[in-house]
This record gives sequence, structure tokens and C-alpha cells, in this order.
Amino acid sequence: MKVLEIKNIQKYYGTKSNVTKALNDLSFDVEQGEFVAIMGASGSGKTTLLNCVSTIDRVTSGHILINNHDITALKPKQLSKFRREQLGFIFQDFNLIDTLTAYENISLALSIQHKEKDMKEKIHALAKELDIEQVLDKYPYEMSGGQKQRVAAERALITSPSMILADEPTGALDSRSSKVMLEKMALMNKTHKATILMVTHDALAASYGSRVIFIKDGQIFHEIYKGNDDRKTFFNKIIEVESVLGGDLNDL
Repeated sequence: MKVLEIKNIQKYYGTKSNVTKALNDLSFDVEQGEFVAIMGASGSGKTTLLNCVSTIDRVTSGHILINNHDITALKPKQLSKFRREQLGFIFQDFNLIDTLTAYENISLALSIQHKEKDMKEKIHALAKELDIEQVLDKYPYEMSGGQKQRVAAERALITSPSMILADEPTGALDSRSSKVMLEKMALMNKTHKATILMVTHDALAASYGSRVIFIKDGQIFHEIYKGNDDRKTFFNKIIEVESVLGGDLNDL
């Protein structure tokens, strides 16, 4: 089942005399339960793509369908409701509310959607999986970066969204915290069948996914699937594509 369908989207910035094509006739699908990483150099269009999928930005032309809902046709109020009910977000800078505890940050997501039934049990069960039970009563300033990001991950997953959008989720973490975070995201994908679309510049982070899409100049340059490869083999394949990303695909 297709969770996400990107159909010939284009995103232009600027005026008629000075147009920048951030996305140029881009198309791809994401199946339910996939963990897809989007990679590309700075200015390639990967962040613009994530912003359009997340409904933060609008495409110039083309269509984006999430669970068969064409989000490019929704009005602002409809978009806000759709974003709240269908999407989960993990940001590079955590975006936790400083005046709320970890538990309150997570429970707020459920309360907004009126999903309070068995809330305490759900939160504690998922916190145990993400190894953050010990910080549920703490405020963000009392947590490490890795703990804050795992709290953000639980907040994203707790409402069972159609898709989780992750923007450089390990960008503000040290190497050890990054590894733990990526392992937990892979666990979310495997155990909870969470569909994840992650933008990253880090080949190690991308190697935890099941597919990597490389974007160059607003278009798909190449894509690779993990298949039966182990993570080390997949990582090496990602590095190989990255090495020619600035050149010609025929160099592969």
C-alpha cells in the first residue's frame, strides 16, 4: 500500500526574471512500512521536498498524496487538521516545550487528538522501548540531547501517524547518541511498522533505512535499496553513490 505518492512536483522560487527551481518534476512513492532516507548536497532540494510533504510549504505544480489524500488541494484549515492527525515530526533541534516534562510533551500530542484512552500505559510502554522511562518526569533542560530526541521520537510515534517525517534527526547529537537514536528509529520502523521519511546528509544515518533516494538539482539522481544487505554493505553502497553525486551517474 502506498502511503506517499509524489507526482511530478515542481517548486520555484523568485521572480520571472530570476527563477530558482528547487524541485524539478520530481516523482516517487513510499510504501507503508518503508524507512526511506533522502540525501543530497546543500541546495539539492531535499529540505524543500520535506517541507512540501509536511505541508509547511506548497508546491508550484504537481501533486502530493498521503493515504490517497491530495494535500496540494487542501485549504489552510484542512492542512492544519491533516498535519495534526496524519503526520509525526522529528526535528533536528527537538522542538520540545521547555516548560513541560517529557511525559507532558508526549501526552500533549495525544490530548490534542483526543486520544487520552489508556494514555499512561501507552506512554510508559513506548518509553520503555525507547529507553526513556527514567526521564519522563524530567524537563528538557534536565535531559541529554539523545534523551530529548528520543522523547521527540515518542511524541511523533505515539499518535500512530500515517508517516513520520524526520529532518536531520541526528544533526545535533554526538556519535554515541546518534547511534542509539538511529537504532531506536529502526526499531520503530520494524516493531510498529512506522513509515519514515528522513532527510539526512549522513551516510551512516541513511544506512539504517531500507531505501535511499539521492537528489541533485531538484531531481532524483539515483536510488538504492538495502534488500538483503547488511548495514555495513549498504553503507558502502551509499558512500559509493555519494562519491559521484557531484559528477556523472555513469561513473558508478
